[in-house]
Amino acid sequence: MNRVELTRQKFYELFGGQPTEDEGTDAQFMRILQRFIFGEVCQVGTLDNRMRELITITVLAVNQTLPQLEAHVGACLNVGLTPVSIREAIYQCAPFIGFPKTLNAIASMNSVFEARGISLPLESTQTVDEGNRHERGKEIQTKIYGDEIQDRYRFLPEEFAKSIPAWLTGLCFGDFATRGGLDEKTRELLSVVMLAALGGAEMQVKSHILGAIKVGNTKEEVICALCHAMPYMGFPRLFNALNSAKDILEF
Repeated sequence: MNRVELTRQKFYELFGGQPTEDEGTDAQFMRILQRFIFGEVCQVGTLDNRMRELITITVLAVNQTLPQLEAHVGACLNVGLTPVSIREAIYQCAPFIGFPKTLNAIASMNSVFEARGISLPLESTQTVDEGNRHERGKEIQTKIYGDEIQDRYRFLPEEFAKSIPAWLTGLCFGDFATRGGLDEKTRELLSVVMLAALGGAEMQVKSHILGAIKVGNTKEEVICALCHAMPYMGFPRLFNALNSAKDILEF
């Protein structure tokens, strides 16, 4: 099949319809967009539709491109992702992009769920409480990343030198990484994509690529995830992410 035929096939799989032909005011642009994303990028690499759509909604949440986020939350449901797994992908953006932007993404996600007749709130996937969130988070963090973060900010006043690593452990790993709905491998791969999409976080991109590989992602899967994110975040951020971890990703 040529890329036009591949676009039609992939577009139907994701959205249940047909790509743009001559409709609308900007049909030429939409044809370029759709044929590149669905006819080329989606055809390269081993990741399936479900993982690709989780990557897509993650980047769209980071970028706050909310109309497109709503469309792809619908696509997530169409390819068989559960509402809980979609929610967890959005929730775990919070430590990376902040709570207000995450709330915007949650509102967009929930509007799609409501339109599809999905009852809210969804079931809880929380596995920790106030008594053990930090301890459980520490277990996950240390297993994947070690404990060097404890010494990284010793140059700060004591109160902040203690608080910043504790916040990271409690929030990123205790409140979010312990939740059900997504496995560890998926969460780490989405973390790589989030950091790449943010831009300016290349040191953290490299660290999380190492973490993603440590929990079972292959180099090819990491590269494929970053390449799939590229149409939504742009070539410069793809190149920055790949260059930051060239020594890790080299075949």
